[in-house]
Amino acid sequence: MQNTGRFISFEGIDGSGKSTQARLLAEALRKDGRDVVLTREPGGSPGAEEIRRLVLEGDPDRWSAETEVLLFTAARRDHLEKTIRPALARGAVVITDRFADSTRMYQGISRGDLAEVVDKLHVLMIGVEPDMTFLVDLPAEVGLSRAKTRAGTEMRFEDMGLALQAKMRDGFLALAAREPRFRVIDGTRSPLEIAADITAIALAHLT
Repeated sequence: MQNTGRFISFEGIDGSGKSTQARLLAEALRKDGRDVVLTREPGGSPGAEEIRRLVLEGDPDRWSAETEVLLFTAARRDHLEKTIRPALARGAVVITDRFADSTRMYQGISRGDLAEVVDKLHVLMIGVEPDMTFLVDLPAEVGLSRAKTRAGTEMRFEDMGLALQAKMRDGFLALAAREPRFRVIDGTRSPLEIAADITAIALAHLT
């Protein structure tokens, strides 16, 4: 995909603080005078937000991993068409709270041996990777504890328990070790300390 903008994603287990960091980076880049689009997955476009409610709410066993792969891919395709591509085409910095790496973890390896299916669907229907990915990393038990305290209706994956979060953390770290676009960030520090590191790295990348 040809574009003049930059595409940055944030990844991490539930409760890692990545959503906060995505927002703080967007604010910092806007103060720097840049056109920034802050978005999220699943969601980020009207159609994708409708799918978000289907996959994040309800009983943990509501969908099989295979069905989830299809739902997330459909949401991502709409997000790409309606939000990401138009913003990149005009030269904006797109910052997304989760992208395809989350599907690689949640459905690809953590809930079933579907990594090959996830990758094939991604190539066929999405075909885009971020220019840079920040992985906000912290122990699984810390992340799950944080996630549980915020409560709400979108708790389906948190309700699957600590073992899933631990497996996803290991998977994210392994993926980050293979992919040069990743920057692994220590998520155990204060939000402002983390944000300072991320902003410095992002600004150096964007120059």
